[in-house]
Amino acid sequence: MKPIGVGVIGTGFMGKAHSIAYSASASVFGTGLRPKLEIVCDLSPDRASQRATDLGFSRHTDKWQDVVNDPKVELISVCTPNNTHSEIAIAALKKGKHVWCEKPMSSSMGDSQKMAEASLNTNSKTIIGYNYTKNPIVMHAKEIIEKGTIGRVSGFFCRYDVDNEADGKRPWSWRMSKKLSGTGANGDILSHVISIAHYLTNSKISRVVGDISIIHNKRIDPKNNEKTKEVDNDDMVSALVHFENGVHGHIGASRVSWGKKCGLTWEVHGTEGTICYNQERLNEIKLFTRQQDSSTDGFRTILSGPDHPFYSSFLPNGGHGLGFMDVKICELQGLLNSIENDEPTWPSFTDGLAIEKVMESVDISAINKKWLSIKY
Repeated sequence: MKPIGVGVIGTGFMGKAHSIAYSASASVFGTGLRPKLEIVCDLSPDRASQRATDLGFSRHTDKWQDVVNDPKVELISVCTPNNTHSEIAIAALKKGKHVWCEKPMSSSMGDSQKMAEASLNTNSKTIIGYNYTKNPIVMHAKEIIEKGTIGRVSGFFCRYDVDNEADGKRPWSWRMSKKLSGTGANGDILSHVISIAHYLTNSKISRVVGDISIIHNKRIDPKNNEKTKEVDNDDMVSALVHFENGVHGHIGASRVSWGKKCGLTWEVHGTEGTICYNQERLNEIKLFTRQQDSSTDGFRTILSGPDHPFYSSFLPNGGHGLGFMDVKICELQGLLNSIENDEPTWPSFTDGLAIEKVMESVDISAINKKWLSIKY
C-alpha cells in the first residue's frame, strides 16, 4: 500500500471529519493509497497543537501556506470559512497538490470560477465535499434510476431543513454575512440539494425561479451582548427548477426550522415508480414500483447492505447501518481511487461550479422575482 501525505487546513467540525476519514480509510478499504497525516493548520497555534495531538498529525502550523508548500503533502483538505477557499485551493493546485475542498466552493461566483479554471490547468484531482451523494444507499438509488426501474424520471423534489439557527437569541456568526459566507441557507445547505439533484437526475438545472427570506434580521453581537449585528443573507430559500433533460421539480432549504435536525429529504418520481429518502434514516430508501395486482401496491423499504457500493468494506450484513463519518470515509475513498487510477472525480471543481451557478441564479431570481436561464 503506497502512502500519500495529507494536510488539513481548518480544524472545526469538517476538519475533524476529514482527519477521521484519513485515519480510517486504509483500515476500512485496505486498498491502494494509505493517507499519512503530515500536517494540520489552525489560526490558533495552541489549537493547532492540540488538534495535531488529538488527530495524530506529525506536525502543526498556524499558517496555511506551510501546508501548501510542504513537500511531504500531496493531498490537501480545505475546511476553512467559505471566503478563504479560493486562495488556498488555487495555491495548492499551483503546487501540484490534489484538493478536497468543503462546500460551497467559495463565497463568490468569481472566486469559484477561478478555482475551476485553476483545476483545468493541472493534473491534480479536485473534489467538493458534497458527501450526501456518497452514501451507499443513495448510490444504489442512482443505479435503480439508471436501470429504468421507475421508468423515465418525471420529477425531482428535495428539501434540506435544519434548526441550527432557529433560535433568534443565538448570536451572529460569519455564516450570516454575505461578505464572509456568501449566501446563507442557499450556500450552506441548498448547495447539498443541488448536488443531489444533478447526481440523481444525471442532468443539470437549467432554469429557476427562486424565493428567499430572512427570518431573524438582527443577531446579538458575539463580541458585545449590548449590540446587534445585521444578518444580510438568507435564512430560508426555495425554487422551482427545470433540468436540461426536461425534468421539472422544486427545491428548498431552511436553517431556522424548529425540530429539523438533518431534515434532508428527496423524492425522485418516474413514469413507473418513485424513490424516497430521508437523511435522518440514512440507511434506507423507499421504493414504489407499479404492480399488476393493485391490492399489493405500496412502498417497500430497502436497507443498505453489502450489495451496495462501499458498504461491504464496513460490515458483512445489511441492516446494521452506517453513520455520517462512514459516508465521509466513502467520499474520501472515491477520491483516493481517482488519484490512484487517474480517473475523474465527482463533483470536481468544474461540477462544483455548475452547482454554484444554480445557487447564484436562485438568489438573483429571488431578488428580481423572475425566471432565469442558466448557462454553463
